[in-house]
Amino acid sequence: MNNRLETFVKDNRKAFDIMEPPAGLWAKIEQELDAKKKKKPVKLYLWMSAAAAIVVVFGLAWLYAGRSQNKDLEIADVSASYAKKEVHFAGLITEKRDSLAIFASANPELYKKFTADLKKLDEDYERLKAELPTSPDQTFVVKAMVKNREIQLQLLKQQLLIINQVDDYKKVNQI
Repeated sequence: MNNRLETFVKDNRKAFDIMEPPAGLWAKIEQELDAKKKKKPVKLYLWMSAAAAIVVVFGLAWLYAGRSQNKDLEIADVSASYAKKEVHFAGLITEKRDSLAIFASANPELYKKFTADLKKLDEDYERLKAELPTSPDQTFVVKAMVKNREIQLQLLKQQLLIINQVDDYKKVNQI
């Protein structure tokens, strides 16, 4: 088989030699190779970096969305029994505050002192409420919130008792 190929090439040598490549062909090929070398192909690590950045951005967005949803966490989501107590105390506190407001006109200075104490307890309650979604021990925070409401109720009862005593004293001393 090699002999047949060799004889064919020898017989047709002149036909092969007629087809010579143009003189500037090699220079043109070299220029194209240089141009390909100048173009830096996009490396795989660049694509991986871009994909990792996208994953991180979506992950952070997902975490942020999850935390913003947790801000609506209520006491009932943690403990139904404590939620019932808190609702009960909140109702009584509203009643007592209304009663205290009625006596405000008779003793405005005393009322200011009483409302300052209640305001401090309200601020503590709101701080606990804001802390609830991020707390690792949510039951503990809920207990503290209910205890705060209970203390508010006791304070209001004491304040109403003091106001009644002051009113009784004023009535006795007027006679």
